[in-house]
Amino acid sequence: MKKYSANKHHTLSELNITPLLDLAFVLLVIFILTTAPPVNDMDITLPSASANPKDAARKAQYVAINNAGKISLNNVEMNEDQLLTTLVKFRQADPDLNVVVRADAGIEFQRVVTVLDVLISANVAKFGLATEAARVGN
Repeated sequence: MKKYSANKHHTLSELNITPLLDLAFVLLVIFILTTAPPVNDMDITLPSASANPKDAARKAQYVAINNAGKISLNNVEMNEDQLLTTLVKFRQADPDLNVVVRADAGIEFQRVVTVLDVLISANVAKFGLATEAARVGN
């Protein structure tokens, strides 16, 4: 005897609503995110800042060492002691003193190190070495 079910197509007794709930929550989130919140406009008088101009840009001081090894500060020739006292005066006037060291390529490196030692002795924290861009191909 054959065992068959009474109906090959049994009736759907339960409905799976999980995908329907997922879709409803996604639509709810999209609706919440795209809806602009109500904004209450208030009359506000904003404070105003004073009309102080910006501070003038600080000028760098230039220490140059020529090919003879002579030192000059802003085109005024001086020795190491004079350089030290002048830089100390400049740094007292401007604690954020900037110094650029320009040295000839032909001088011995010890001369540049001596000038850097003077800068450190004068407590100048911001200094740099000026260089020229390398020439590529002639």
